[in-house]
Amino acid sequence: MIKKEDIKKLAELARIEANEEETKSLAKDIEAILGYVQQVQNVLVQDTVQKDDALINVFREDANPHESGIYTDALLSVVPERDGQYVKVKKIL
Repeated sequence: MIKKEDIKKLAELARIEANEEETKSLAKDIEAILGYVQQVQNVLVQDTVQKDDALINVFREDANPHESGIYTDALLSVVPERDGQYVKVKKIL
């Protein structure tokens, strides 16, 4: 858990002023960011493909790229929230 002192120190290092309400909000936002980073780290560790203790590239060569926008509607149809042609995501900061 992020302490108020940590937020105040970060604000000082960033040379910004943060009142008590902003400090609480920033602590909540930073914890959400750190939680997301932890999820990404877990995925990266679980999904790393190794062969003979050497990492290999699991991506294909992009020799024949598809037409721009051909999959846009299909992809946007499965997102939880969207705004027109854009995916809506949680505000981070």
